[in-house]
Amino acid sequence: MSKRMLLMVVLLLALMLSVVGLQAQDNTVVQIYFPIAVDSPITEVLNGYAETYMAANPGVEIVWSFEGGYTDVKNRLSTVAEGGGELPALAIMLATDIYDLRNAEVIQSWDPYVTDDYLADFTPTWLANSYYDGDGDGTSELYGLPFQRSTVLLYYNADLLNEAGLSMPANWDELATTAQALTTDSREGILIPNSWPYWVFQPFAAGDGQNIVSDSDVDVFFDNPGVVDALQYWVDLYQTYGATPDGVQDNWGDAPGAFTDGAAAMIVHSSGSLRSILNNANFTVGVSGVPGKDGGSYSVTGGGNLYLVAGIDDATAQAAWDFVQWLTAPEQTVDWSIQSGYYNTRDSGFELDAWQEYVAENPQADEARAMLDSAVREFSVQSLADVRNILHTEILAVLNGEIDPATAMATAQTQADDILAIYK
Repeated sequence: MSKRMLLMVVLLLALMLSVVGLQAQDNTVVQIYFPIAVDSPITEVLNGYAETYMAANPGVEIVWSFEGGYTDVKNRLSTVAEGGGELPALAIMLATDIYDLRNAEVIQSWDPYVTDDYLADFTPTWLANSYYDGDGDGTSELYGLPFQRSTVLLYYNADLLNEAGLSMPANWDELATTAQALTTDSREGILIPNSWPYWVFQPFAAGDGQNIVSDSDVDVFFDNPGVVDALQYWVDLYQTYGATPDGVQDNWGDAPGAFTDGAAAMIVHSSGSLRSILNNANFTVGVSGVPGKDGGSYSVTGGGNLYLVAGIDDATAQAAWDFVQWLTAPEQTVDWSIQSGYYNTRDSGFELDAWQEYVAENPQADEARAMLDSAVREFSVQSLADVRNILHTEILAVLNGEIDPATAMATAQTQADDILAIYK
C-alpha cells in the first residue's frame, strides 16, 4: 500500500471515529440512582428494561447506578448535589423522604409533566406519600411517582400450621399462642426484624387503633395508648410467650432465608421479598396482613418513589420523563411486580393477561394485593430523619429491657413535638 493510500485510510478511520464520537455526544444520558433493597434479580431485570427502551429510542442512553440501600441513594445524591458533581436525572428513594428531599432542594416537581389521565390509573394508596404541602399555602405539588412500592406482610408456613391443627391467627392472642406452639429448639415461632423498627411496628400500632402518624406532616402519636400497647405486645412475644428472640433483632436480610429454610415458622417482612420466598420455599407459603389486637388485618405502605432530580437541564429532564412514562406503563409495572415481588402500581395492570396468569399460579400475589385495602400511611413528617431517630432510639431501648414502653413513648412524643413545633 502506498503512503498516499495509507494516509487516506488513516484519515477515513479518523473521520469515522469522529462521527461515532459526535453521535455519542448527541445521546441524552438518563442516569438513575437505584437501591437494591431485597433479594431478587433486580439488576438483571432493570438492565433488560434499559436495553429494550434504548433499542426503541435511539439517542437516549439509560444508565442504572446501583447504590446499595435507600439510605445510600439519598446520601450519594446529597453528596453529589452539595459537591457540584454530575447529577443523575432520576433516583429511587423512599416515599417517606419527600419532605427532607424537597426541603434540601435536591428534587423537582413532576407537575409540569404529568397529566390527570396518567395519574388516575395509579392505585390511590400509593400516592399518599407523593405530594408536598410544606409551604403552608394549601397547595400540593407532586414529587414522587410510585414504582418500587411494598407493604408489610405476615408470611407463614401453612404446612406447619396444618400439621399442628392450627388456623391462620386472627388476632394478637392467636398470633402469640400460634407462634409459641410452633417454636422449637431449632425454629423460631415468629421473627420480626426490629433494628429499623418503625415500619414493621406500624401495623401493630394500627391494629390497636392508632397509626403513629396522621395525614399531616407535623403530627405524630407516639404516646397514644394503642401505640404503647403495641410496643408492650412486642416485648410480650419473647418475655411471656418465648415465641421470638429477645431484644433487638438485626436480621432484616436474613429473615426471608430463615423462613424458607425452616428456621422460622412466621416472619413479618416486606412484600418485596415475596418473589424470592416463593422461589425458595419447599412448603405452602401463606401471606396476610398483621392481625389486629381484636381482629382484622393491618399493613402499611412502603418502598420507593421515582424522583426527578433538581438542577439537570431541560433536555435531560424531558428524556427522563419520557422514560418514566414507559417504565410506569402497566405492561412494565406488571412485569416488574412478577419478577421482583414489588407491587404493580397501575390499576389497569391487574386486568392484563400476564397478571391474571401469574396470580392463577401464585395466589399469594393477589392475597398480598388485598392488603392495600387496610394499609395505613407510612410514617413521614417534616425533619423525618431526626423524628424517626427519636422513635427508633426509644423502641430499641424498650426491646433491650432498658425502659418500659409508656415512659419511652412519652419521651419520644415530647422530643418529636419539640422538633415539629417549628413547622406548625
